[in-house]
Amino acid sequence: MGQLFEQLRVHWDGGGRGMYPIAVCLVFALAIMIDRIQVLFFKAAIDKETFLKGLKTHIFNGDLDKAISYTAGQKSTPLTNIVKAGLIHVPKGEAEVQAAMDEASLREMPRIEKRTGYLAMIGNVATLIGLLGTIGGLIQCFAGVAGVDASEKARVLSDGIAEAMNCTAFGLIVAIPALVAFSLLQGRTQHMIDDINETAVGVLNLIVANKDKMKMPSAQS
Repeated sequence: MGQLFEQLRVHWDGGGRGMYPIAVCLVFALAIMIDRIQVLFFKAAIDKETFLKGLKTHIFNGDLDKAISYTAGQKSTPLTNIVKAGLIHVPKGEAEVQAAMDEASLREMPRIEKRTGYLAMIGNVATLIGLLGTIGGLIQCFAGVAGVDASEKARVLSDGIAEAMNCTAFGLIVAIPALVAFSLLQGRTQHMIDDINETAVGVLNLIVANKDKMKMPSAQS
């Protein structure tokens, strides 16, 4: 392990000043990945089929109070919050239910969509900074060899090429995981959005189909 860190230090020193902005990109990328994984796979995730199975039982029985209580008792996620908003407005009619769900969607969707797009930007920026470091290293090569003795030319060329290659490699090391994470998290986000839209429409249709036997709450919040 110590040898690995020593090699990393050597490559870091060889990469020059371009390594620092790439390191900043790495820190931001890791922070966004951790945050989005926590939200998309844990905080905002729910077993849709199990939730709907319990909710349908109460709606089929015509017990709106229990349907609302059941939904409120679930983990607070965008899906449950949107469904709850619709259930609360059932006594006001189908149009109000749809409007309440739409309003809740506008409030809840940013919870699962925000910040993921920055990963693509960070990946591209890290690549470009690495390219800039490469160009800087090559400029150093060609500018340096022009004004030094023949005995020093090999060292100047070596230092310049090392800076160019190390900066490029580090930029790609940051960019590739960031872009892969962006693709995976974006796919997860779209899957959750599709589930929410499908569930919202399904619940609305279920309410409309069973509204005649629905026992309305005595008091609305």
